[in-house]
Amino acid sequence: MTVDPGMLTSVFADPRLTSRRLRRSRVTVVSGATKGAELVIDRECVTIGRSVICDLVLSDKAVSGTHCELVADEKGVLLRDLDSTNGTSVGELRIREVWLRQGTLFTVGQTQLRFDPLEGSIDIALSGNETFYDLVGTSVRMREIFAVLEKVAPSDLTVLVRGETGTGKELVARAIHRASKRATAPLVVQDCSAIPRELVESTLFGHERGSFTGASDRHRGSFEQAHGGTIFLDEIGELPLDMQPKLLRVLENREIRRVGGQKTLPVDVRVVAATNRDLRQMVNEGTFREDLYYRLSVVQVELPSLRERAEDIPLLVRGFLDDFSARRFPGEEREFTATDEAMRRLQAYPWPGNVRELKNTVERAASLADGFELDRADFVPASQKSPPMTLPGGRAEELVEEGVPFKEAKQRITDAFEASYLKALLDKYGGNITRSAQAAGLTRYHLRELAKRYGVRDTQV
Repeated sequence: MTVDPGMLTSVFADPRLTSRRLRRSRVTVVSGATKGAELVIDRECVTIGRSVICDLVLSDKAVSGTHCELVADEKGVLLRDLDSTNGTSVGELRIREVWLRQGTLFTVGQTQLRFDPLEGSIDIALSGNETFYDLVGTSVRMREIFAVLEKVAPSDLTVLVRGETGTGKELVARAIHRASKRATAPLVVQDCSAIPRELVESTLFGHERGSFTGASDRHRGSFEQAHGGTIFLDEIGELPLDMQPKLLRVLENREIRRVGGQKTLPVDVRVVAATNRDLRQMVNEGTFREDLYYRLSVVQVELPSLRERAEDIPLLVRGFLDDFSARRFPGEEREFTATDEAMRRLQAYPWPGNVRELKNTVERAASLADGFELDRADFVPASQKSPPMTLPGGRAEELVEEGVPFKEAKQRITDAFEASYLKALLDKYGGNITRSAQAAGLTRYHLRELAKRYGVRDTQV
């Protein structure tokens, strides 16, 4: 049977959800330089703009690089402007987002387009599994991702993983590597945000002895270390603009040259990249190269935030408690559990730090609990427990917590700062997102996404 008639429906069998069915639809250019061009929508999200990274490419100079997107769900198809320069309009009204109906005309730049549903549908596969290595989830979104990973992992295709901080991007990279034919070769994880700017090239591609001050020995870079295996480029959006063409050449030619070296060296690597930033917006702003984005996003995996898959929280909590019990009481038949009321509380919270914050909260609750059954009062997320943050200026020891690596500790501080800053910023400007974005030097789209991530109250245009 099917439920939720619309552009995207769910298909069940005995009584498990087995697939989702997307009704085909089409966008046609009815006026402008690209008149007659059309895009048949065959997946849940497509983009329109001037850039070659878009699904429908327009030659109108008044159109932004990635101007707008169409997103299909059970309610229909949503047209959303991506903070374009000249806006998206329906009739005389400039819109941020709007649900489309058959025959709806909308304008981007100086080009008019028409939306129409078509006959027929496309089945979107869902995995029959609730895990993919260390990734877990029973939700539709996660099972869609598992289905994609099951197909993609055995290949050598480059994968771009997008998602908020704490959603599990590195777990995706590790799962892809473990499921690939390169599983016995190295997996090298390189966080692009943690490399000093002057050492980026040396870190990625290596250097010869004496090539610069302090280069006392030859150094094999991350790509060389990953030869035969997989390199995971985390936070790829932080890569300096002047380094991006060098990375592009490596991806295209599969060869590197060490800093100070004269010869090129072949590298056989599978590349997985990840970012919590909107690279399409960065392409529009000129801070990320269009051709590099195109090369990295051969396959895209979009991880949902935890608030978008709250039905997975009980499964995650049980897994975290089982792991904690095994570490705390090795070889003993003791285990922590959570009451139904505690689970309801955890599912109702927006989790700005996503799965990472949930894991920290669960482990802290188990560590401090008086017994083995955790109740509602035991679970207090750190972002609720702490007062509005001021950046620490005391001893470094105050920031160090046993078992918490540098990257995670740094991210906690960043998350707390962003949440407090956004709340204070929007309070100052009465919730007006346009004025707030101008004051902060952010785009309206970026500010809206940050506000959504941290559960900051609804804002005004």
